[in-house]
Amino acid sequence: MDVVLVDDHHLFRTGVKASLDERVRVVGEASSVEEAVQAVHALQPPVVLLDVHLPGGDGGGGAEVIRACADVLPGTRFLALSVSDSSEDVVAVIRAGARGYVTKAISGRELSDAVLRVAGGDAVFSPRLAGFVLDAFGTNAGDVAIGDDELDRLSAREREVMRLIARGYSYREVASELFISIKTVETHVSAVLRKLQLSSRHELTRWAAARRLL
Repeated sequence: MDVVLVDDHHLFRTGVKASLDERVRVVGEASSVEEAVQAVHALQPPVVLLDVHLPGGDGGGGAEVIRACADVLPGTRFLALSVSDSSEDVVAVIRAGARGYVTKAISGRELSDAVLRVAGGDAVFSPRLAGFVLDAFGTNAGDVAIGDDELDRLSAREREVMRLIARGYSYREVASELFISIKTVETHVSAVLRKLQLSSRHELTRWAAARRLL
């Protein structure tokens, strides 16, 4: 899968290229808004890995790049890759048209997976960031249709635990949020995974995101 890598730090770009696995190939690089817009139009890759904060342009960073490349969407999809996990940064690039947002704490294998998923049409977010997007676009628990057969298998409390775990909360954080014991959280998580026939928190996050439940 060909990608264009946009980040204003040369050493970071070098590290990303070394970390990506054999499924992903960097075919172009850019370090500013202007360079990014030029590279995307010239190469029109399936995916652009895009930093949120970039020099140049009108100061709009990654969001400005996406808006300037609207004519190549959806053939080219944008995946934000940033050290920032602020809700403002996340929402800004998603509103501009990015298909996902992951932080720079991600591993090379996970980033390669994210690139392929975005290329395939999925929306990909680091677990804690998905909630920002759904909140910003007006989606909350009350907006979600409860008719899903799988979701109907869960009790109300299991749904609460499921959403928090899928967002990336630790067991201790869930316990604090819901005023229950960590042991009770563990019991609910086991029940959720069993009822949904999932094997890990990662699978649970993907399941919940696909149903807009985060």
